Amino acid sequence: MGDERQIVEWVTKTKNFKDITPGQLQARWLEISQMPAAEKIKPRPSWSPPTLGHLKLNFDGASKGNPGPSGMSGFLQNHEGNPIFKFFGSLEPSDSTEAEVQALVQGLRILEEMGIHSQRGSMGSKEEEARRDFTEDGTVDLGGNPVLRSKRGGWKACSFVVVYEVFERMAYYGISSNLVLYLTRRLHQGTVTSANNVTNWVGTVWLTPILGAYVADAHLGRYWTFVIASAIYLSGMCLLTLAVSVHPLRPPSCSEVVTGASPSGEHCNRSASTLQLAVFYGGLYMLALGTGGTKPNISTIGADQFDDFEPRERKHKLSFFNWWMFSIFTGALFANTVLVYIQDNVGWSLGYALPTLGLAISIAIFLAGTPVYRHRLPSGSPFGRMAKVLVAATTKRGVTLPNDPKELHELDKEEYNYSKNNKFRIDSTPSLRFLNKAAVKTGSRSSSWRLSTVTQVEETKQMLRMIPILIATFVPSIMGAQLNTLFVKQGTTLDRSVGPSFNIPPASLNGFVTVSMLVSVIVYDRFFVPYIRRWTKDPRGISLLQRMGVGMVIHILIMATASLTERWRLSLAREKGVVETGEQVPLTVFVLLPQFVLMGVAEAFLEVAKIEFFYDQAPEGMKSLGTSYSMTTLGIGNFLSSLLLSTVSGITEKNGNDGWILNNLNASHLDYYYAFFAVLSFLNFLLFLVLSKFYVYRAQLSMSRADQGMLVLKTSDPKESDTQA
Repeated sequence: MGDERQIVEWVTKTKNFKDITPGQLQARWLEISQMPAAEKIKPRPSWSPPTLGHLKLNFDGASKGNPGPSGMSGFLQNHEGNPIFKFFGSLEPSDSTEAEVQALVQGLRILEEMGIHSQRGSMGSKEEEARRDFTEDGTVDLGGNPVLRSKRGGWKACSFVVVYEVFERMAYYGISSNLVLYLTRRLHQGTVTSANNVTNWVGTVWLTPILGAYVADAHLGRYWTFVIASAIYLSGMCLLTLAVSVHPLRPPSCSEVVTGASPSGEHCNRSASTLQLAVFYGGLYMLALGTGGTKPNISTIGADQFDDFEPRERKHKLSFFNWWMFSIFTGALFANTVLVYIQDNVGWSLGYALPTLGLAISIAIFLAGTPVYRHRLPSGSPFGRMAKVLVAATTKRGVTLPNDPKELHELDKEEYNYSKNNKFRIDSTPSLRFLNKAAVKTGSRSSSWRLSTVTQVEETKQMLRMIPILIATFVPSIMGAQLNTLFVKQGTTLDRSVGPSFNIPPASLNGFVTVSMLVSVIVYDRFFVPYIRRWTKDPRGISLLQRMGVGMVIHILIMATASLTERWRLSLAREKGVVETGEQVPLTVFVLLPQFVLMGVAEAFLEVAKIEFFYDQAPEGMKSLGTSYSMTTLGIGNFLSSLLLSTVSGITEKNGNDGWILNNLNASHLDYYYAFFAVLSFLNFLLFLVLSKFYVYRAQLSMSRADQGMLVLKTSDPKESDTQA
């Protein structure tokens, strides 16, 4: 006899057939018979309703373990989703139909009783293959129904997500890459002010994903949160386009109002009006709010298209984040070359209209993939679950922990039937033992704020264990903030001519970051990982923390290189007598190439690993929140960049000193500032090594079929984690 229980669990999970009584069935049938034809449920156009005989044949065949179209495989192939529900909506009721369906429902009860004691063994390979076509990670369609691997998810679905990201990143970087120059040339702001305004805005862009992750995990789900946020994002882009296009909303160029003033706005005494600033910054921060709902969910939606329980899909998932970053930087490359050139040489109106159009296209592409996406249902507020654990552990801080972790509070085994309830059970671990007190039973009936399950405690531990690693990534994020601010401003002071008549836009230097990152990702994924995997036996080649560490080492080299290059530029400025005038230094802009190229290589290691690390190590019900961790570090890094820039500028200008960062970069000392960053990066790397040594990796998913879908996570041994870090 085949493993009938598997099919029974699948069917009963769909519409709870075991509770249907003949009386309920008769009532439903009578209700349908009296409905107007227009109100009856219509089957999907792509679905052909089965005949009564075919439906009964499949049920009978499944109960006897028959192979082929009359057994398990036929049932799964012909009746995806809710067979009885679709059957109701597609056939006219009759006495014979009613009798047949009642017989089928009774047959399901018999199958379930038989399946309780059945053992796996005689199911043919075709039946096993057909059953396995359903995802086992709890993903569903938008209606909440189980989904087939062959019809949803995988690279087929990810292709829409990846292409979306290309156009969306083109839109975002089309604004952010050249923003510092718009603020100085059109809004007439100084170097420190414009740089801080850029980093404050970028910081907001990367902090709002915490809100988006909460809404997705607790309320709306990732898909609908993303769709709503996309509408806000597009509205912000439209408002920005109006702000740079409509004459009353944009301040006049400096040369129009100050005779002899620099058109660049560097030394202009004209400022934008309150209305102009309100509209422009209103659009910017509306855009930031929109990205808060899209960024933590789009990459997570992409990762959700791969089932961790299927070995082939699990392997593909390892490459997904590499190609995800590839798509990001493909869009960035177009923005940093074509769009930046248009903004500098054609006009800001067209330069902002094109990114807005690109965003609209990206949203349309994502929506087109809706029929093939897999989805995860909201699992409740992750912040609420974590808060309850922390409160319970604190209020019971004087309680003694039992010697046996099995004495801690946990739900029954049946509550963690993953195939039905989409829940994981996590065994107790020795790390952060104080939190285990939240699961200690005190004898009295307790509320959820006084008593937590072991699984809830371990979920909280997983999120807290990542925080030290999160903090260690703040400094590299500060370094990255220089790309769109001081690095770009450096480019304006150098000879940007390429040939007799073409000048490369300063922000286009970011294109070298993109190219080097794209090349690095390809080399890493296609050559380095397969080679090193033979030695490490790690499917990723090296661990995620090791990959992040390599990126941090490269960040040290970046800032050391930038400091030496800037020292060379300043010495040449003094030699040519252009320090006071602030004119261009007769040195090609391509001397900045090493620091931009190294930044791309660093991001291929650090940024890709960071996104994958925080997604991979987050609990199953907190994936969006985990993904938002990787964005939070960018947000905090940008705010810290603003704080450091203002602090260093203020301190170095005291007592009549010239200061390190002035509007005139030829009279500044960016070489000192970059050297300070190199030292800071080195100290941060030492901290990262210590934190990595003691980090305990989250266990890999596994599911025992003998446990009827109950999934248990066992955290890796700390010693083993030490070797991986």
